[in-house]
Amino acid sequence: MLEENILIRIIDPLTVKNQPDEIFYRQYVHLLFCLRKEVVLRFGPVYSRTLQDGKAFIIYDPDKDIPYHLEMSDESRLIFIQLNLQALHRMFAPESNDAPIFNPENANRKFYEEREINSDLLSVLNQLLEVKLLDNSLRLYHQAKSLEILSLFFTNNKPDTEACPFLSNEQVIRKLKNAKNLLIQNYAHPANIPEIAKEVGLNELQLKLGFKEIYGNTPYQFVLDYKLEMARQFLIHQKMQVAEVADKVGYTNVSHFITAFKRKFGLTPKKFVSG
Repeated sequence: MLEENILIRIIDPLTVKNQPDEIFYRQYVHLLFCLRKEVVLRFGPVYSRTLQDGKAFIIYDPDKDIPYHLEMSDESRLIFIQLNLQALHRMFAPESNDAPIFNPENANRKFYEEREINSDLLSVLNQLLEVKLLDNSLRLYHQAKSLEILSLFFTNNKPDTEACPFLSNEQVIRKLKNAKNLLIQNYAHPANIPEIAKEVGLNELQLKLGFKEIYGNTPYQFVLDYKLEMARQFLIHQKMQVAEVADKVGYTNVSHFITAFKRKFGLTPKKFVSG
């Protein structure tokens, strides 16, 4: 079965401390998702790569195994997924043996890429960190979540510049990324669409359609998902009261916050924390 070809692990500082150096094995696709605090991947005595919180790293090398060492702070968490290239191909297009990124003709080429973790994927990754189940149930849960993670990560990962005329030049894409950064920086009280469009140098149509094409959501829905994810983090990790969280993420009405939170996560904030 496909699930048996996927290895998924949650790595914390204790795991790293008690185990020898790791290896990226040749012929396997490796995905690393960094959460909460940065993680350093050290390749030998000279070269290292720092993976920031909210970033993902893909590595595939068909020619050699690559030893590496992880350096993590107490708060760092890393979700690691490994699967062979054939399994990835079968997952996305069993009949054509094709995948969105790792096409069969590229099987003999090295592939290294860093990407941002979007809000939907971040929500699933955090569920892995917080679930509490017995070992047998936990294994099944991890396997199911690994498929969900791969689907979210590889589907629509890049803008379709042919389908969207607004994304045909790099300058527009850069401006859309600036718009996203503005929304994140001011997520509690974001500017409106006309203000953001003016700030980044796009018209409103370019902003709306381009944002949807790259990030899969309207600017409004993107910032709503982001602020609710931040609210969830405040509730879990900072033990803040519901009213405090509502105010911190920009809700003047607590009941509106509770309604939005339940719509996204299926539970009220209070039940989410107590459960």
